[in-house]
Amino acid sequence: MKVFVAGATGALGKQLVPMLVANGHEVVGMTRSDAKRDQVRRLGAQPMVADALDADAVGRAVGEAEPDVIVHQLTAIPPSVDMRHFAREFALTNRLRTEGTDHLLSAGRAAGVKRFVAQSNATLYAYMGGPIKGEDDSLNDDPPPAMRDSVAALRHLEAAVTGAAWTEGIALRYGWFYGPGTGVALEPLGSQIELLRQRQLPIVGRGTGVWSFIHIEDAARATVTAIEGGPAGVYNIVDDEPAPVSAWLPVLAEAVGAKRPLRVPRWVGRLAAGPVVVKVMTEVRGAANDKAKQDLDLQLRYPSWRQGFVEGLG
Repeated sequence: MKVFVAGATGALGKQLVPMLVANGHEVVGMTRSDAKRDQVRRLGAQPMVADALDADAVGRAVGEAEPDVIVHQLTAIPPSVDMRHFAREFALTNRLRTEGTDHLLSAGRAAGVKRFVAQSNATLYAYMGGPIKGEDDSLNDDPPPAMRDSVAALRHLEAAVTGAAWTEGIALRYGWFYGPGTGVALEPLGSQIELLRQRQLPIVGRGTGVWSFIHIEDAARATVTAIEGGPAGVYNIVDDEPAPVSAWLPVLAEAVGAKRPLRVPRWVGRLAAGPVVVKVMTEVRGAANDKAKQDLDLQLRYPSWRQGFVEGLG
């Protein structure tokens, strides 16, 4: 197939494009910067420069490419997020997930695109109820004020993509990325490994927030599978072991040569890092991957972060 990847030079795009090329697909990689043309070529794709927030530019790029599939991996998350200013840090990413999504969908419809695969996030679920959520569980209707625009943007993306009757729309709710190209990032926290080594990344409260991880290579492989087949809809792309912060953060600390993380009360975490950090450390829910295993044949090189943190961070 001919696959148009928007966000080809991002952390996931850099893993995804070579996999698609290896599977025999012709790939067009869209990037905003003319300076990244050579990087796209090195990945094995034909470069296409366009600003995702410019509807006309996106329309021209997709129209020229005439792809069978569009893959939307556009984000603008800083390498290290200031969680006290979460709304500001994610403002551009929110626009890419709303305006950028709409522009790509409009261009895809005009070009007769058969399948549209987009990046969503597995932290969308409501904080109430059980610790592990499936795709049909309730989404978060009451996020912290700083996260409201981000949650709304993801919900817009999912509704637009899966509601497009003219194409097969798939939204992939990825877990927290780690691995090559992510800076050992725990997105959307960004790279916090140095803070962990300095014992400045503590467990907040009882560390009861449940996180679902996915190694960046496993995320890319799952995306290839979604591009090549499987029913339309929403899928959690996560590993097999959702775990509370109190379980995984000490393992990560050991893996990167840091001392065991400290513990601080919730009120200290709120004062030091803001309410978003407290929420993700104490209330966020994990996600189950049963649907992706059944319908997308999800295959994991790192079925658990326990293995991934030791073998797959580099």
